[in-house]
Amino acid sequence: MLSNYFKIAIAVLKRRKFFTFISLFGISFTLMIIIVLTALLDHVLSPSYPDVNRDRELYITEVKMTSQGSMSQSPLSYYYFRQYISKLKIPVSIALASEPQATNTYVSNKKIVINIKYTNDQFWDVFQYKFTEGKPYTQQQIDNGEKVIVISEDTRRNYFGDDQHVTGKYIETDNVQYRVIGVVKNVPVTLRYNYGDAFLPYTESKSNLSSHAYEGIFIATLLARNKSDLPRIQEEYQQIVSKVQLNGQYDKVQSYADPYLVVFTRQSVAADDDSQDAGVVKTFSGAGALLFLFLLLPTLNLVNINISRISERSSEIGIRKSFGASSKVLILQFIVENIILTVIGGILGVVLAVVVIQIFNYSQFVDNLHLAVNFTVLFYSFLVSLIFGLLSGVYPAWRMSKMNVVTALKAS
Repeated sequence: MLSNYFKIAIAVLKRRKFFTFISLFGISFTLMIIIVLTALLDHVLSPSYPDVNRDRELYITEVKMTSQGSMSQSPLSYYYFRQYISKLKIPVSIALASEPQATNTYVSNKKIVINIKYTNDQFWDVFQYKFTEGKPYTQQQIDNGEKVIVISEDTRRNYFGDDQHVTGKYIETDNVQYRVIGVVKNVPVTLRYNYGDAFLPYTESKSNLSSHAYEGIFIATLLARNKSDLPRIQEEYQQIVSKVQLNGQYDKVQSYADPYLVVFTRQSVAADDDSQDAGVVKTFSGAGALLFLFLLLPTLNLVNINISRISERSSEIGIRKSFGASSKVLILQFIVENIILTVIGGILGVVLAVVVIQIFNYSQFVDNLHLAVNFTVLFYSFLVSLIFGLLSGVYPAWRMSKMNVVTALKAS
């Protein structure tokens, strides 16, 4: 019986090509968008090179000070890091790093902009960069004030050319010469806490490290021995924050050690939320509602198209009913047709998504960014599309089953 339904469904789809195209386009385009967006989110939010320990990390990205009528919110100063964060006892390593700072350098009269990240030595313990040459700088080299630099593969290619060993050579940027001691694999710009064209000791930063201000250019990443230590680290840090001394201008200070996702939700949707998972539930609820609406639109479109098809197939329905076809049989047939249509649209959507992702990767629209299809998301997206496709066929099928034989034959 199912094979007959399949043959009928294919015949119906081929008979009304325009309606078939509209239906398939809605299903496949929706699924393609979902898969591509989730591939991008998966890249940004899931642990990946060099931030492979993300499930054991907490990020302190800013300190916020307030008083009646005034507020200061900024990344951390070196003084705040040294005075408060470096005294945490539970983390096994604490990375200090700035946001990338653009600097200019020249090669054969050609200007190259190099984004430099200033870090401490523990930065290389927390994040697992792959060195294709050399090694990272040490605390001893930082204390000695050595002019050393670690560069990315892109910077090596742009500054020295391809296929060269550059360890021991010098690179000049912002009128200062640095000795190259390491080359690391490239990191895409989407990883904001890891991206950099070059890495220098924090002592080479042009920020005033001797200032006692709390506002600065740095963020801190705390690495726990295991995941179970994260709540204890957060509690330890909040105890330290409660003891931060303020000058007369401000009377309250807020700063949090957050997991990676919470950093973004606290900054974007829950700036004043004191909870440790600030904004996560709200963000996921909003994303779920948007996804539901996004899937609902093609579903409603399918319902309308199916109702139109019923009107055009009234003669077929009337004849089959007059020969004894039951409402149950007609409903089953119509739902199977809809499922077949949804499956074909889902397959096309997956193929389109793979093609778009490959084009995106090949074009290098974002340097060093390589997206991949998340098969778990793909499976659930396809399943949800199938369910919506099934639901979109129920109401039209019910209307078709209730159609009076005489009315159906007259309508034809």
